[in-house]
Amino acid sequence: MNPYTLALMFFGLFLGTTITVTSSHWLLAWMGLEINTLAIIPLMAQQHHPRAIEATTKYFLTQATAAATLLFASVTNAWLTGQWDIQLMTHPLPTTMIILALALKIGLAPLHTWLPEVLQGLNLTTGLILSTWQKLAPFSLLLQIPASNQELLVLLGLTSTLVGGWGGLNQTQLRKILAYSSIAHLGWMIIVIQFAPSLTLLALLTYLVMTSSAFLTFKHNNSTNINSLATSWAKTPLLTATSPLILLSLGGLPPMTGFLPKWLILQELTKQQLPATAVIAALTALLSLYFYLRLSYAMTLTLSPNCTTGTAPWRFSLMQPSLPLAIPTVMTIMLLPITPAITALISS
Repeated sequence: MNPYTLALMFFGLFLGTTITVTSSHWLLAWMGLEINTLAIIPLMAQQHHPRAIEATTKYFLTQATAAATLLFASVTNAWLTGQWDIQLMTHPLPTTMIILALALKIGLAPLHTWLPEVLQGLNLTTGLILSTWQKLAPFSLLLQIPASNQELLVLLGLTSTLVGGWGGLNQTQLRKILAYSSIAHLGWMIIVIQFAPSLTLLALLTYLVMTSSAFLTFKHNNSTNINSLATSWAKTPLLTATSPLILLSLGGLPPMTGFLPKWLILQELTKQQLPATAVIAALTALLSLYFYLRLSYAMTLTLSPNCTTGTAPWRFSLMQPSLPLAIPTVMTIMLLPITPAITALISS
């Protein structure tokens, strides 16, 4: 893609997200979401491959449906209450419709079926943008909506953690595994969004860091399925040694950073007299942990056949920049000891 066109698309992504995050009017928020969607469509279709075109079409239709539902719900809210302010949603009908529309936009279960298929048809760079940056604008709206429908949000969150863990068990494609990982992490954020929005923000930021390091690791090794992970040791031995720590951090194991949001969310759910919800969420995290352990096993304890394709890559120097991978990797592994400072910064 032409560099000027690429810069224009990234500017559109930044502009659409900024408009949505800073707006308090539903029409401006909807406009930002539409700019955001239209900016990423050319990035998704730039390969001119049938799978990429199919993924782009699915993404466009899904986002158009969610945006139309959002606009209809905001107009209905203005008709019923006479106001367009995001933070003054009082009627339950448009509030529920908007929550479902935003759930469809970010891929919450049971409105998640488009996300694994779309992510599978994209390259890892565009998939990284779809899994991280595209979550910011819808989440800014979810954080502003008054918490008046707690049962729906808890149900969506628990369903997402269950589907995200269950759906990734039988996958061999890394992009689909990361898609189900995204669904599971979004479920954790939605469960606690009505009780402690600061924890949702913390979980979102932690998810962005961990997912970025995972995508960049697979991109560095040029891996798209589990079998290709076995040759990672010949390409980048040091990165292969640290990659299981990244994957286990995504699974939420201490003492890695991924344990931080799960720990605080379970603590908050217990404080809110929801022990059953906390137990179910913790049990569903074990499902996700299984396929992270499966990836770790394939990368470190499985050796590819000792042939030319497996042993030759170490002879060639990789031209990919390592700094964008090094920073999120360190953050993914080593942020847990400074939990009190992070929580104090988020709460202030």
